[in-house]
Amino acid sequence: MTDYPSNITRDQFELIRVDLETFRKRTCPRRVDLFDVFNAVLYELRTGAQWRQLPHDFPKWQTVYTYFAMWSKPLANSEYSLIDLLLKKIVARERLRMGRSVRTSFVILDAQSVKNTATPQNKGYDGGKKISGIKRHLAVDINGLRTGRCDRFTRVK
Repeated sequence: MTDYPSNITRDQFELIRVDLETFRKRTCPRRVDLFDVFNAVLYELRTGAQWRQLPHDFPKWQTVYTYFAMWSKPLANSEYSLIDLLLKKIVARERLRMGRSVRTSFVILDAQSVKNTATPQNKGYDGGKKISGIKRHLAVDINGLRTGRCDRFTRVK
């Protein structure tokens, strides 16, 4: 498989492999490698490309999408999905590797106005940027590692 910038290493994957394998009990053997599926999901999240445009060295886009949909649903009695928890685990390990505490003490917030028509109830207009759409937010630590997420898109005013 091609080494994309969004890919994680096998060592990083070993940290989360058990969580992915035990997430859903199966009786038949898997036909795809979860390492490839997880890297495909990360590629999709990083590039924002359409599912059908997933490179051919990943598993079929339908398979990757099915796993993504399953892993993205909030867990029972939790506000987080499996993907959120796994990414937190990877970020915590990376922070420890950098010699930092697992918990960040400094967070950088950023917002971006995005053209969007899929969510008309949240749609607004950003007069400064002259964009009709939504505003999405991201919180990262000083190393650029994701520390938070925004559940809702805010209306551009």
